[in-house]
Amino acid sequence: VQLQASGGGLVQPGGSLRLSCAASGLFLDYYSIGWFRLAPGKEREGVSCISGSDGRTYDADSVKGRFTISRDNAKNTVYLQMNSLKFGDTAVYYCATAQTPCSLYAPAYDYWGQGTLVTVSS
Repeated sequence: VQLQASGGGLVQPGGSLRLSCAASGLFLDYYSIGWFRLAPGKEREGVSCISGSDGRTYDADSVKGRFTISRDNAKNTVYLQMNSLKFGDTAVYYCATAQTPCSLYAPAYDYWGQGTLVTVSS
């Protein structure tokens, strides 16, 4: 199983990025997919998740209304559209899979991608 996270980069405050999480070795629509982030000096934070069974999504309060998670089953890829980015969104973003319903509880996730760096800076 491999998860390939991509799409990170340098963006100004207020800008947008779309992260992708492409999977091989499993079909993402059978799993919950979560996006997590890790910033220097901070604990890992769950950002968004989407359930495999019904597509239900859940977002952390810190990103609600700004980030949108979605899934393209044909491409076996999950996306995280990030709008209105803030300095505090700077982090390495990871995608992960879980066989449990969508949640932001990291220990529930089995496979993790390698991470993609998002830097919000002026």
